[in-house]
Formats: sequence, C-alpha cells, structure tokens
Amino acid sequence: MSNRDADPEKVLLERDGGVLWVRFNRPEKRNALTGPMYRQIRSALLQAAGDDNVRVLAFAGEGDAFTAGNDLEDFATWGDYLAEGRQPPVLDLMDTVLAFEKPMMAAVRGPAVGIGTTLLPHCDLVLASETARFALPFTRLGLVPEFGSSMLLPCLAGAVRASHALLLGEPFDRDRAVELGLVSECCEDGQLDMLARERGRSLAALPPAAVRATRKLLRPDHERDRLRQAMEAEKQAFIAGLGSAEHREAVAAFFEKRPPRFGN
Repeated sequence: MSNRDADPEKVLLERDGGVLWVRFNRPEKRNALTGPMYRQIRSALLQAAGDDNVRVLAFAGEGDAFTAGNDLEDFATWGDYLAEGRQPPVLDLMDTVLAFEKPMMAAVRGPAVGIGTTLLPHCDLVLASETARFALPFTRLGLVPEFGSSMLLPCLAGAVRASHALLLGEPFDRDRAVELGLVSECCEDGQLDMLARERGRSLAALPPAAVRATRKLLRPDHERDRLRQAMEAEKQAFIAGLGSAEHREAVAAFFEKRPPRFGN
C-alpha cells in the first residue's frame, strides 16, 4: 500500500479539557482526506472511546476549509484493499463513528464536501459559519451516497428535499444546510472557533453518564442496526460505481477541467 500523506501532522489532535479536537490539516488541498488520514482519525476515535477523561470529540478543519472530501486520487487504492480482503480505511472509520458512544461535534467553515457533509448527521452539535458551503456530489462522480446518508438525510430533511440534494449533487449554502437539518447553530466566521470551544466545554462539563444515556435514547440500537444495513447497501453500490465507466469519465473530466461526457 502507498503511504502517501502518511505524515501524522495531516491530522492534528488537541486536548481542551474534556474535549478532544480532531483537526484536518491539509489546507493546500482544502483538507481533502486520504487513506492514512482516515486511519489517523479512526485511531483518535478509538483513543477517545477508551479514555474516561475525553468526554467530547470535535472535528474541525485547518485553514479556510472543513474538508473537500475524499481525495479523488485515493479512490484508486480501493481495489488494492478489496483484493486483499480488507476494507478501505474510510469504511473502517465509518464503522468506528457509528459505534462511538460519546458525543461528537463539528465546527464547519468553508467547503464541507462529500464525507465532510455526510459526517455531520452523526454529530450531536454542528456549528457553521457564514462561509460554510456543503456538497453531496456523489452522482456527479458516478457514485452513490455513503456514510448512511441515503437513510439519514430523508429522516432529517424529508424524502423530497433529500432526493433533491442527493440526486442533483449541487452545492448548497449554510441556510439550506439548516433547512436540511445538518446544522444546529450558526455564527459569524470570526466567532466560530470561540463558540465551538464554548459549546464543547459546556458539553464536557455535564454529567457524562447522563449525556451518554441521553445520546443513546436519541440514537437507539434498532436505528443503528438499520443504519448499518443502509451503510452496507451503500458500500456495495459504491464499490460497483468505482468500477464504472461513468466514474472513470467523471474523474477524468475533473482532472482535465472539462465537462464530463456521459453516454445514454
């Protein structure tokens, strides 16, 4: 396997009292995520799950982006993992997020593309500044939604709004993200970091057993089971999409900076 971008500094970890901040740190690529970064993020979640002093896990991006989503070049590594009978690191991370029992939050400024948006329904607090921009561009890449978004977004936004967002794959602003149920609190860009720290500290200061019990009531086991089933169906369709001519054309068009040409 390639160790491209295996630098641990691509994911920064910061403890702020009972909050563990996980910061995507690849600003020159708008924090696009790679396999090694997914492994580092998953390691942080596993660390937080076993540390009683960590009561909240928080996601943010360095620079002016949350994350541009999965690095498109990284999709080329999926075949190697699958040939070895292993999951790509992003799928391992998704499974770990689903099993994580402590509260999670996200502070979003700038682009939140692909997994940068599908991560948000798994969080308990999502703060967004006015620069936040969201996108679910899966169909435009010849792919399908992931991270359970085909189930979660209709639950949050209703079937028609979810279909609009997932089928067209068009970018949308913070106001639309609020309408879709993806954002819990808005603020000005200059206030985001301070407000996110305040919310994280406030959540970490609450009785931890009560917080976790409340979170479990909000996300009961039977819903997690349904979500696992949805994620498995998405995974199979996503893998099939990666091998399609549509996906190859979409990626080629992206890197060649031209409109894609899809057949009938």
